[in-house]
Amino acid sequence: MARVKIVKPESIEDPAVAGIFEWVTQMEGSVPNHFFVELNFPEFFPAKLGATKILWEAGELEMEEIQHVGIVVSKANGCSYCTAAFCTILNHGLGAAKDYVATVAATGADAVDSPRLMAILDYALKVNSDPAGVEDSQVAALREHGLTDKGIVQLTHVVSDFGSYNRLNLALQTDYDYEDLWRTLASKA
Repeated sequence: MARVKIVKPESIEDPAVAGIFEWVTQMEGSVPNHFFVELNFPEFFPAKLGATKILWEAGELEMEEIQHVGIVVSKANGCSYCTAAFCTILNHGLGAAKDYVATVAATGADAVDSPRLMAILDYALKVNSDPAGVEDSQVAALREHGLTDKGIVQLTHVVSDFGSYNRLNLALQTDYDYEDLWRTLASKA
């Protein structure tokens, strides 16, 4: 059970919050508990989720690439809730085959065959686990696959953003409300 209230308002008056909920529903099919946990700090909610939306829509990374990063980073951080969220978006919101998404959740970067995506995931996992240990060769690999300084900064922020969601959901034990398959795959080493 979540350590804070799951705030589910009967109506949304704030147009910024309504817009975020509409966007989330398009990507995930409904508004998951994580967003209702965030509403316990309503002043921060539009800023945090608005920043996430900008990271997802305004940079050089493709939406599918971002969701792959979300899956591997969240799994590395032990957050089955967030792993499931990104699996849901990749499958439901972006139309990736469920079997493929399950393979990504189970095996991470080993599931991909795109050299660009492999370079992105390699960098993302390093930023997540040892940011000071990022090597010049990892940044060079991103450049070789079309990322400019903007894309590299975007990717670094995406990893940080996902880490903050992982910490929030782990610390507050957000009530799980995704498909059980994703939780099972996220919890396997």
